[in-house]
Amino acid sequence: QVQLVESGGGLVQAGGSLRLSCAASGRIFSINIVSWYRQAPGKQRELVATTTSGGTTTYADSVKGRFTISRDDVKRTHVLQMNSLKPEDTAVYYCNARIQPWHMAEGDYWGQGTQVTVSS
Repeated sequence: QVQLVESGGGLVQAGGSLRLSCAASGRIFSINIVSWYRQAPGKQRELVATTTSGGTTTYADSVKGRFTISRDDVKRTHVLQMNSLKPEDTAVYYCNARIQPWHMAEGDYWGQGTQVTVSS
């Protein structure tokens, strides 16, 4: 069974930094697109950052220049480094990956979510 497990998150003051990690486990043939999403109270889930297996990255305009997504395909982890955090970054952050398991169809998998709170 394929799983994504997140770590990191927590409470930080505005201007601070946090690092979120997402580790994939299970019978995985390949990991394709990996992404981070977030959902603030009362708002829809939004895409924060994405990176493809070819190394192409995209970011939401609101985080460009502050957040960096990276991946380690050997360790099967991907990381969201968040710098210069703002109170409006407060949300539950979810990792997502499009994974091809062995002998199964490709699908989207989600982490359990981790709370990030930025105080002013």
